[in-house]
Amino acid sequence: MYPIITISREFGSGGHSIGEAVAKELNIPLYDSVIVDKTAEEIGFTRETVSQDGEYISPSQAWYSSRIAYRANFPSPQDRIFDTQREVILNLAAKGPCVIVGRCADYILDNTPYTTLNVFIHADKEYRKARVLERYGESDVPIEKRLKKKDKGRRAYYRYYTDREWGDSANYHINLDSGYLGEMVCVDIITSVARRMDSQK
Repeated sequence: MYPIITISREFGSGGHSIGEAVAKELNIPLYDSVIVDKTAEEIGFTRETVSQDGEYISPSQAWYSSRIAYRANFPSPQDRIFDTQREVILNLAAKGPCVIVGRCADYILDNTPYTTLNVFIHADKEYRKARVLERYGESDVPIEKRLKKKDKGRRAYYRYYTDREWGDSANYHINLDSGYLGEMVCVDIITSVARRMDSQK
């Protein structure tokens, strides 16, 4: 049986596209927007709120949320989203091998009965800038600032909910530079490892 493959990624590195291709190649489900939809349905928040607050947080938001939750003795809205997403991810993982993009899935599935293959996708700024502009186009915010804000938000969110460092190689089984290797080489590496893990069962 293939492992559950979790993919964490820098903004603009192509992690989602790589995850899609891996899922297609291995003929297993990809879970990304599905997690957002199920979480929004269960918690009663809008899809936009879950999509944003379920993966990004600023250091000031983290401090403010924890202070308010502590004083009022109840979880913040962002904590509720994380807890609900956690249950959704665990329920999806229980169904069998799949690819899960982002949302601290590597941490959530740690110390569970599930075999995982945790991947981190990164690339240099020039590659990511070009890819974001091609995929999303220009905006009022300079591209460098967009990259920095997204990565900073993901890093703060990951640290807040896992007490780990986002992107630290110790937290992942495979770290891949998609700008240097190309997306399809990354897909080949991930699928090759997954197949080898399956054959060793």
